[in-house]
This record gives sequence, C-alpha cells and structure tokens, in this order.
Amino acid sequence: MKWFLILWACPVILLTGWYGLSYYDMSFGIFMLTRQAHDLVFAIYGNVLGIPPETIPPLVARAIVFDSFLVFAIIAFRKRREIRAWYIKRFPAVQASEAAAASFAKDANLSSAP
Repeated sequence: MKWFLILWACPVILLTGWYGLSYYDMSFGIFMLTRQAHDLVFAIYGNVLGIPPETIPPLVARAIVFDSFLVFAIIAFRKRREIRAWYIKRFPAVQASEAAAASFAKDANLSSAP
C-alpha cells in the first residue's frame, strides 16, 4: 500500500510542481520551467489531441481529482475494518444516546398538557 501511494503521489507532485513553476515563470535558469516551455508543451498537446491548449489544464486537474478519489476509496476499502473500529472507539456515546433517545420518546406520556 505504501508503494501504491508513492507511485501515485510522485507523478502528481512533479506535474503540479512543474505546472506551478512554469505558469508563474519561476525558471531558476532551467528552460523547462519557463513560460515559453509551458506554452510550447500545451500547444503540442493541444495539436496532438485536436483541442485548444487552454482547455488542457482543467482536464488534467479533473483527472487528478478523480484519480485521488479513486486512490483514497481503494485505501478506505482496504482499511474499512480499522476505520470502523476507530469510529466505534471514538464515538461510542453517539450510538448509545440514539438508542436511549428512541426508547425515551416511545415511553413518554405526551398527553399531560394543561
């Protein structure tokens, strides 16, 4: 599971880091981090895909969000027993008070109004 997270997070971090640095032209003397390289990369991808280059970043962001939800859903499914045990340990009073409230409402005499 650790390697699964590492192999998911490394490309996401590298892509977002490159995008942020090249978008704001913080090149540190590296051509790949310049705004010209940024525009060139998206122009090439736009030509290959046949779509305008300015539509690619939102598509990539949506793909990253979807992949993130998918990865965390897989992790939650694999650790569902531990999550449930933690929840029951953390919130035991909620379950007990719900049962007590239900029995109290059933046993109450509501006809004693003046």
